[in-house]
Amino acid sequence: MIYWALIFLIVALVAGVLGLTGVASIASNIAWVLFVVGLIMSIIFFVMGRRPRV
Repeated sequence: MIYWALIFLIVALVAGVLGLTGVASIASNIAWVLFVVGLIMSIIFFVMGRRPRV
């Protein structure tokens, strides 16, 4: 997820430099959502991994 968030962030930056504000806006929103989802999943996996196996 974090990898795809970085890809969309790069797309947003390139689109912003080229003046494509609509594409930059959508790409940055997608990057933000993917980053948040990846962060939440990382926290969940970190907490779940600390439990002892039965």
